[in-house]
Amino acid sequence: MQLEHSQVPSEMKAVVTTGIGGYDKLELMRVRVPVPGPGQVVLKVLAAGVNNTDINTRLGWYSHSVTEGTGDTIATERSDGGWQGATPFPIIQGADCCGQIVSVGANCDENRLGQRVLVRPCIRKFGFDRMDHIWMGSDFDGSFAQYVTVPESEAFAVRSDWSDAQLATIPCAYGTAENMVHRAGIAAGMRILVPGASGGVGSALVQLCRRRDAEIVAVTAASKRDAISRIGAHHVLSREDDLLGLLGPESIDVVIDNVAGAEFGTMLKLLRPGGRYVSSGAIAGPIVALDMRDMYLKDITLIGCTAWDEPVFRNLIGYVERDEIRPLLARTYPLDQIIGAQKDFQEKRHIGKFVLIPS
Repeated sequence: MQLEHSQVPSEMKAVVTTGIGGYDKLELMRVRVPVPGPGQVVLKVLAAGVNNTDINTRLGWYSHSVTEGTGDTIATERSDGGWQGATPFPIIQGADCCGQIVSVGANCDENRLGQRVLVRPCIRKFGFDRMDHIWMGSDFDGSFAQYVTVPESEAFAVRSDWSDAQLATIPCAYGTAENMVHRAGIAAGMRILVPGASGGVGSALVQLCRRRDAEIVAVTAASKRDAISRIGAHHVLSREDDLLGLLGPESIDVVIDNVAGAEFGTMLKLLRPGGRYVSSGAIAGPIVALDMRDMYLKDITLIGCTAWDEPVFRNLIGYVERDEIRPLLARTYPLDQIIGAQKDFQEKRHIGKFVLIPS
């Protein structure tokens, strides 16, 4: 249903993250509904996905003082605790948003009122010729609220019969995965290794590499092997397996790895000469041992991926509208149950995404 400007309330419910720390830093409160500036639109949040980065930011994991993998490690408040340095607390987190445009600022198209949209959460501040970027929910207020303001250019209309919750599984995880696939130049016939294949990004990678007709070797928990096979992996190994022994040295064209940690060195040994190692995370630990000989003697390319390239999000919208990928919605929660959602998320028993529904 389309809402007119006058129907947008002045206050809303939001989960405000007040600083680095535990679940006590997540406070449900009433705040002012944002007013759109020039070039901005206000969205009614229909559904908001939960991501690792929400928890990592609250725990201060991005600080260089933290050397362990993601989890419940809490860093003290410091200037490098967020993606771009200090996180601007208090902040409304949430990088995934399926929403409806309910108000527009100056220089925006009023004909877009009522559109259902997905928000591109990674914004290239100065255009796509530079890597400078900001993220919704990390650098400015995000979707863990009833309303959110975003640049009109970052709100992409989507025509699909998917539910709001299903659409909210897409932006952050699939955008991150598509960006890595795009940067790595994945093509038909390549052999791709995906560690951590059951997570939001990992399961997206399996689908996105499969649609490019690549051969996928996935690594996951033994209990999730069948599920990962069903979403498109050709071969599924368990985390406990000897990857080098089973696959053999120089057997992989591209490793797309958000796990890192102790197995990083093995990943380079698995790559063929001229292979590529691509990463946008390090859930098993950010500090790794690199044997430079594995890198330079085999002409390996290391590719870091955070800022999204221009085609990435438009590609995703097309895949959704053509049903070339499918959403992996694990469970939905009301917004006021965000703590329960994050606790369940940390159990890592699910496949796909948890989604919050503002009421």
